[in-house]
Amino acid sequence: MSETLHCPLCDSAATETFYQDRRRPYLRCARCALVFVPPAFHLDREAEKAEYDLHDNQVDDPLYRRFLSRLAQPLRERLPPAARGLDFGCGPGPALAAMLEEAGHRVALYDPFYYPNGAALQGEYDFICATEVVEHLHRPGAELERLWQCLRPGGWLGVMTKLVRNREAFAGWHYKNDPTHVCFFSATTWRWWAAQQGAQLVLVGADVILLGRP
Repeated sequence: MSETLHCPLCDSAATETFYQDRRRPYLRCARCALVFVPPAFHLDREAEKAEYDLHDNQVDDPLYRRFLSRLAQPLRERLPPAARGLDFGCGPGPALAAMLEEAGHRVALYDPFYYPNGAALQGEYDFICATEVVEHLHRPGAELERLWQCLRPGGWLGVMTKLVRNREAFAGWHYKNDPTHVCFFSATTWRWWAAQQGAQLVLVGADVILLGRP
């Protein structure tokens, strides 16, 4: 199976089994190091949304805001006043957008389930945020490229996602157990992707990635 499946990030056919549990296998790309779940094991759209509907992230929840501040704070430090941004995959409670708007920025919303505003993906932005989103993408290569093209020169793409460390840690990793998580990035993967784009890469803590467009 791994010999015929292409990496959904870089399209390489050089993939191998990285890990397997009782529910599904996880492959790793030899080129970009993305770990991914084969499409045959993805949830359908209805089942995927049912999982998201279980989340209860409120815009004014102080604990949720504290979590999001791990991305919001380093991103704000790099933005000009009154910047225009996009909260991609914002979910039903776009708390990060609210936080950035409170800081004086303008933020458009897009989410395929809750804010399916296709026009938002046609805009040009000073920054784009994707918090706890990329691990859900079925076609991360195409989606990240689309977001990158929406960024103005000098703009920032801010991502929050847990990072793969090694096979041993992956075996006991709770993050892989969410059935909607199908792509798992590592620092190596982000270095590869940044190099393809000529992007400035900043890794903040364990799960925040900032990519600056030249």
